[in-house]
Amino acid sequence: MACGSCGTTENGVPRGCKSNGNCGTGTCGSGSEKLAVFDWLSNMTLPSGQEQFQIFEVRFKNGRKHFFNNVNNLSLRIGDAVAVESSPGHDVGNISLAGELVKVQMKKRNVPLDSPDIKKIYRKASQKDIDIWQKARDRELETQRIGREIIQRLGLEMKLSDVEFQGDNNKATFYYTADGRVDFRQLIKDLASEFSIRVEMKQVGARQEAARLGGVGSCGRELCCSTWLTDFRKVTTSAARYQQLSLNPSKLAGQCGKLKCCLNFELDTYLDALKSFPKQDVVLQTVNGNAVFVKMDIFKKHLWYTYKDESFKWYLLTLDQVLEIIDLNKKNKKTAPLEEYESDSVSASDTLAFEDSAGEDSLTRFDTPKRRRKKRKKKKQNQEAKVIVKTTEKNQNPEGRSQRKNKKRRPKRRPNNDKN
Repeated sequence: MACGSCGTTENGVPRGCKSNGNCGTGTCGSGSEKLAVFDWLSNMTLPSGQEQFQIFEVRFKNGRKHFFNNVNNLSLRIGDAVAVESSPGHDVGNISLAGELVKVQMKKRNVPLDSPDIKKIYRKASQKDIDIWQKARDRELETQRIGREIIQRLGLEMKLSDVEFQGDNNKATFYYTADGRVDFRQLIKDLASEFSIRVEMKQVGARQEAARLGGVGSCGRELCCSTWLTDFRKVTTSAARYQQLSLNPSKLAGQCGKLKCCLNFELDTYLDALKSFPKQDVVLQTVNGNAVFVKMDIFKKHLWYTYKDESFKWYLLTLDQVLEIIDLNKKNKKTAPLEEYESDSVSASDTLAFEDSAGEDSLTRFDTPKRRRKKRKKKKQNQEAKVIVKTTEKNQNPEGRSQRKNKKRRPKRRPNNDKN
């Protein structure tokens, strides 16, 4: 299996991406493919008379993408390594998207077609360009380590999270996080003199840092921000309250230290379901006293209330029962005790049973029959019963047992020789 852009060898191994016969990431490129876009128009030809869109999306380290214009009308495909314009010098990256889908991505990121930020594609990367690029990538870990030592020596309150070298090995971008403003003028001088390169400092937030570095979340899957999530919306604790989640910071926080982005995924569904529920501060007036809200199960439409004087006992009510009680209270009428409503709700919930679409409730319906096991069990029981009967007979008749023993010990009768 291989991509259409790189082709395969006789053994079925892709020629260009070196993924050993598996292009499951959706695109050809070096390293892990973050924020990849599936090109579902790749197998479709353009209408007659229409030229190919000459703006391409180029991917760099850790999912960083930019748009570049193919001014020289080069024959480019997804996965090609290209040398692009940078400031100063040039950079090397892989084409991640081409064709009409680039227009969709530009519209999504609010990038106009005539934007001055769209730079040029110089050429396809030669072997010399790729060697210099690889040499620069090999310097990043050591540069990051030395940079952290310099930051610690200067006593700056910042965290250096990542270093990215430009493709021509003349410039490096240092990504850092900080709570406040940092004066890193001396840091830039020390880094430039240490590595003999141009230094650019770029501050990122905690969420952007987690997206660049990647990782595995508490759900067991890769982080959403490093795989497909691009727009970071504001997440508040009210999202957890609407979903009836405990406000535990260790469980609600992600690897970035902020609230998890997935708290917003199902929030709209919960808000739609909560429209039919009464407010939690509504007090139910009954004959036995006033009852206050404790908790609810939104999708089962169950609510728990308790009396103010007897808070140790909770009463299960359905949503219809609660709305009925509230309507009666609006008419200045006190309802029956919650015990009566609870008995009705419990009896109604007991009637609900599990129903399988296939009509089979047993989880072991495909197992082999257990007849032999029953026969063995019966045989074993019969043997145990015989042993018990024998032991009881021995215990009940000790004399007969002694007679049998004496009978066995009786000597043999000797022949009478007197007659002879």
